[in-house]
Amino acid sequence: MWPYHPDLLATPVPRYTSYPTAADFGALPATALRDQIEQASGDISLYLHIPFCEKICFYCGCNTGASGRRQRVESYLAALHNEIETVAGLLPEDARVRRIAFGGGSPNAIEPREFIDLVDAIQRNFRLDRAEWSTEIDPRSLDSVWGAAIGEAGITRASLGVQTFATHCQEAIGRVQSDALICRSVDMLRSAGVTSLNFDLMYGLPHQSEEDLAGSLEYTRLMGADRIAVFGYAHVPHMVPRQKMIPAEALPGGDMRFSMAAQAFEYLTGHDYQAVGFDHFALPNDPMAKAVQDGTLRRDFQGFTDDPSEVLIGLGASAISGFPGLIAQNEKNNGRYRMMASQGLLTASHGIRRSADDQLRAGVIEQLLCHSRAELSPCLYARCGGALAPFLERNLARLDGMKLSIMPGGLPYARVIASLFDSYRDAAPKRFSSAI
Repeated sequence: MWPYHPDLLATPVPRYTSYPTAADFGALPATALRDQIEQASGDISLYLHIPFCEKICFYCGCNTGASGRRQRVESYLAALHNEIETVAGLLPEDARVRRIAFGGGSPNAIEPREFIDLVDAIQRNFRLDRAEWSTEIDPRSLDSVWGAAIGEAGITRASLGVQTFATHCQEAIGRVQSDALICRSVDMLRSAGVTSLNFDLMYGLPHQSEEDLAGSLEYTRLMGADRIAVFGYAHVPHMVPRQKMIPAEALPGGDMRFSMAAQAFEYLTGHDYQAVGFDHFALPNDPMAKAVQDGTLRRDFQGFTDDPSEVLIGLGASAISGFPGLIAQNEKNNGRYRMMASQGLLTASHGIRRSADDQLRAGVIEQLLCHSRAELSPCLYARCGGALAPFLERNLARLDGMKLSIMPGGLPYARVIASLFDSYRDAAPKRFSSAI
């Protein structure tokens, strides 16, 4: 279905959940985030990071740790409550919260009552306007008490970390969870009021075959997932030490990864799912599919989204806040975060100010990844247009005047094409994940 050109996929590239990317962050003035929060207005979104899991998976690159040390968890949550109050106190009165997302780690690694306390704190401190609530879920630590808490909180969107249904692959990545457990989790979330349910799946896993992937796609569809994210496993043990538990020789090669990506796309689009960008899929009535249809799909730190807000405020250790002119990341170290937040301080001292050129390039990259097309300025074309030649010559992309389009066969090259407009890559090359 897709033409395979390994030479065009040879260079690892960012996933572009922001531009500039986190690899390009540097020191920020202590007042940078405060200034932006104090100037925010209109609709804003919140992201709360819970950096704990009951069990740590070998593949995971998230900022997370084991939840068994209760004193550490309780101290973190106390600091998070303080940060909620600090940020809410800085926002102008005309700032309205429309989206609240919990991520991690695993939000359900904390106690259900602690989760409800956070929900209550958000409702008490911020001005909410028909807010939509979402959370990530680890099926292995979801029980009936947690199901009741999700219903009480009014969560309508949830994302299940499934990754694969193949037992031998689960064992290789340290995430063993039975089919029955996933089914039980789906029933619990539906009963709690979740109307948009996402499954995270992965290809390129150790010992994974195309038959393994086919089974996972089939089970996911039969379980009624409204959205499906199919990520290529990023093996970067130099950045994520726990991935050293996964032997590199057990991983599929580049040609197999490409074949698996094509397999997932062909299967899901052949079973009524709308392609969302290059690695997400949604049923036609899901808000994500509607965002594709009406041209409002966006991309932020959580991936593809139908959230129209230009302002996302991150709460918790390592959480990232995004504004048109600034990206700021909270302190990554859990201990330092707790110390600073507990004193009523904002912890972000790392990030990047986005220049007018950054914002121009960010718009082009986002449009290419979300809609497979972008209008180039003459200046940007003069700087970057020459690099498009291999993609134009192989009919992976088309240029009509200043309008650049990614052709259907060029979809797996979308991140590579987007990277051509990244001014930081040549100046500051980093090691990223595979381009497919």
